[in-house]
Amino acid sequence: MKKLFTPFESISKSKKTIILVVWIVLLIALWFITTSGQKHLFPSPSQVFQSFSELFQEGLVVHVFSSLALCFISISIAVVASMLFAYSWPIPVFKPIAEFITKFRFLPLAGLTLYITYVVHDARNMQIWILVIFLTTFLTTSLISVIASIPQEEFDHAKTLKCSRFEVLWQVIILGRIDYVIDVIRQNLAITWMMLVTVESTLAAAGGLGFLIKNSEKFSNHSRIIALQIIILLIGLALDFSINFLRKAIFRYSKI
Repeated sequence: MKKLFTPFESISKSKKTIILVVWIVLLIALWFITTSGQKHLFPSPSQVFQSFSELFQEGLVVHVFSSLALCFISISIAVVASMLFAYSWPIPVFKPIAEFITKFRFLPLAGLTLYITYVVHDARNMQIWILVIFLTTFLTTSLISVIASIPQEEFDHAKTLKCSRFEVLWQVIILGRIDYVIDVIRQNLAITWMMLVTVESTLAAAGGLGFLIKNSEKFSNHSRIIALQIIILLIGLALDFSINFLRKAIFRYSKI
């Protein structure tokens, strides 16, 4: 028992699972206790479960797939664009462009939306390009950090094997760090999923989970909001687990 309260102590997987289950049970118990009275801030579990049923009957699955499609389309385009910027970063003539792209991460989303509406008029395409521009800046920044952290010994080793400069770029940076790239995508996918709801609620014409939350807020339906938050959290955790599982399965040597 003392080990459970000792900093930096190693414990078995079974104990980690027990701790996680205990915290989940305590959280659910706290939810039941705090919503048992007549007046409470959050909706009760029964109200949330009823909202799950109502949302499902009103086309929840369609909105979930709409949000997932938007997420995967956006991140696919952003990954390709950010790879082009990041992998051109070691080339001196393209380095300022890649570094300039990373500075766009400080731009507010509201101002970005305004200028995109001047160019793109379809609601779905507006959502995609807002997310693509937003994600490309963060993905490029993360990928450049991965490249900059490669030890000099790896570059020296490639040079001793008579590799040309472009072969070094291909072997050490591109092929040698694919597992890191997948982990960067996994981390930024969480940002995408979080931003997705904001973008969908801002441009509700294309539907999605963000549209459902915005609509629930309009009518102050708190039980639906909590139900949708739980759905979004569970889908996000599932996506994160799936990508991490695939990374470890494909790149077993990865130590990240």
